[in-house]
Amino acid sequence: MKKVILFLAEGFEEVEALTVVDYLRRKDINVDTVSITEDNEVKGAHEIVVLADKTINDIKDIDDYDAVIIPGGLPGATNLRDNDKVIDVVKKINENGKLTAAICAGPIVLERAGIIKDKEITSYPGFEDDLKNGVYIEQNVVRDGSIITARGPALAVDFAIEIIKYLLGEEKSEELKKDILYKI
Repeated sequence: MKKVILFLAEGFEEVEALTVVDYLRRKDINVDTVSITEDNEVKGAHEIVVLADKTINDIKDIDDYDAVIIPGGLPGATNLRDNDKVIDVVKKINENGKLTAAICAGPIVLERAGIIKDKEITSYPGFEDDLKNGVYIEQNVVRDGSIITARGPALAVDFAIEIIKYLLGEEKSEELKKDILYKI
């Protein structure tokens, strides 16, 4: 079974985080929601409080994970970007050739981690200047090797589908589309 970290920081975009958690779990991917503080309660950008599965200090062996996912939202994404432990996890996952995914403002975390140099990426409009090392593309979801980025809340479903396709293959992503009545 695939295992994923999805980081939560105060001010995270609820749709981007919870849609991804829901859809990945529907396909039997073990998603650990991880608070970056010692408090499991994390308040999103729209005042929705979520109880994280773990705190960042509970994560002992990064090698157990197949991916790390960074939701956007403000100040959630900047809180993740400014957390050295989060940056260390992102670097290690990437160095191990595993999936690193970020949506909306989340790619600023990937920039700080130094993993998007010459990689095709996207983000919420207005963050282009914060992503100078990447090759910015105005596309809804962009996959370049083991990095997936997406533009914003309305694309959380497409983002989750691309993550499932990466981790489990086309067949499982198509199953999810059928299950959720997704039509293009």
